[in-house]
Amino acid sequence: MKNSLKKPNILHIETVARSQLFTVEAVDLAFSNGVRRVYERIKPSEQEAVMVVPIINEHVVLIQEYAVGLETYELGFPKGLIDPSENVFEAANRELKEEVGFGAKKLEFLSKLTMAPSYFASMMNIILAEGLYPERLEGDEPEPLIERRWPLKNLMGLLQASDFSEARNVSALFLVREWLVRQGRISY
Repeated sequence: MKNSLKKPNILHIETVARSQLFTVEAVDLAFSNGVRRVYERIKPSEQEAVMVVPIINEHVVLIQEYAVGLETYELGFPKGLIDPSENVFEAANRELKEEVGFGAKKLEFLSKLTMAPSYFASMMNIILAEGLYPERLEGDEPEPLIERRWPLKNLMGLLQASDFSEARNVSALFLVREWLVRQGRISY
């Protein structure tokens, strides 16, 4: 579907706040109908991230990691930023080794997702990992991550887990389910 809307003109961008992780910008926009608005966003970065869905012995491998925004432990797939010297598959394998202690012989790109594009320009690459073998790299996590395995035959049961709620993880779950169905490994 072709976009018939005309993008607004950016009249001015101003940094309004900085932290160790984020720079917040105010973006003054003029829309084609004459309306002006100031939106706030996290300053865009070219650095993308990966989320890895590892499969071993008919289970997906997840980790429990502290989520300070919710002040609780959340269940999800290994993830992290792609370093400037890495491609998406190298980053996926590194994150897998750091967070779960496995490398992967087979990595498959499933999709690229955005998160809250009204505020962030970040891109998350969803990667499926198979052919896992033990290999651990030192990561930057402040505490050891707890590994949990979930059976492929009850994959959608993850949606009932109270600690599996982050939208990128849920999206990755549906992408993996569709991939597994196309491979004939599971059915609805």
